[in-house]
Amino acid sequence: MEFEGKVIQILPATSGTSARGEWHKQEVIFEIPSEFSRKVCVVFFNKQSEVARMQVGAQYVVSFNIESREYNGRWYTDVRAWRVQPKQEAPAANPMPDMPPFMEEPAAPASAAEVDDLPF
Repeated sequence: MEFEGKVIQILPATSGTSARGEWHKQEVIFEIPSEFSRKVCVVFFNKQSEVARMQVGAQYVVSFNIESREYNGRWYTDVRAWRVQPKQEAPAANPMPDMPPFMEEPAAPASAAEVDDLPF
């Protein structure tokens, strides 16, 4: 899944060590434009370089997965980004230049017996 949104806040990174090794997690708050703008907290797990390139106020296209897990009888849901790209602005519409008028083909000389080379 993916959405387009504007970065409104980049939260501090957290890190730790698990049985699998070191991990880094950073959350970024996006605002999704619509009639009623929504804010979404997106988790970037082991993607420090991608978060470092983001700028508050810039527009991005975020590809993500939603994941829920249970802990002590409560459910927690993460929106985990797996790719983020700067939103490409549509190029300004340049009108097509005026084309020169088509030239008329010279008329074939009229002959009494026209040659018909069509097979039907």
